[in-house]
Amino acid sequence: MSLGSAVSGQNGDVTAGEKVFKQCKGCHQVGQDARHRIGPHLNGLFGRKAAGYEDFKYSKSFRRAGAGGLEWHADTLDAFLENPKAIVSGTRMSFRGLKKAQDRADLLAYLRLYSDNPADIPEADPTAVGVDHDLDPAILALQGDPEYGAYLSGECTTCHQAAGGDNGIPSIVFWPEDDFVVAMHAYKSKRRAHPVMQMIAGRLGDEEIAALAAYFANIEE
Repeated sequence: MSLGSAVSGQNGDVTAGEKVFKQCKGCHQVGQDARHRIGPHLNGLFGRKAAGYEDFKYSKSFRRAGAGGLEWHADTLDAFLENPKAIVSGTRMSFRGLKKAQDRADLLAYLRLYSDNPADIPEADPTAVGVDHDLDPAILALQGDPEYGAYLSGECTTCHQAAGGDNGIPSIVFWPEDDFVVAMHAYKSKRRAHPVMQMIAGRLGDEEIAALAAYFANIEE
């Protein structure tokens, strides 16, 4: 497919996005004759349900995310590309994310070329500017009290194993505190799909989330 002239502005730059995609090429293919590799091919990505290919073996976490209603749109893709584990905690991907918003916008502009009839995709979907999912720095700067987190953790450990095992439910121990906080706030704001987690996170304040993050990050210490 010819890229034509670079698309710039709020939708990102297609030519720059092709360069960013080099970071993805080791695992994903896109374009004519694209096939699944380590990761699924990325044709027709926008509007597709997570874990949507029956002929690709996804991780348990991706299958749960898809079953929970996660779909790939501008906002969810932007959040995932920034911090994959904040959206799908147990992903096997070694990709650590794109921290620069412009890199994410450029990559999405490039991948959008390989969706069906991209010119017809509504502006509210992948052509829209991705939502900036960075939390208020003051929230990330909170120093959680691990003892308070231990007190609060009972509701978490009814499902998640404190020993760190993954028996159908992803482990949450030894996460970097920032990743834990970002994930919980994604549930709280309903950008991350899981009704139970949305309900639990919605009941927690910023200090309580920080305390849980501090506890689970150092649970054996």
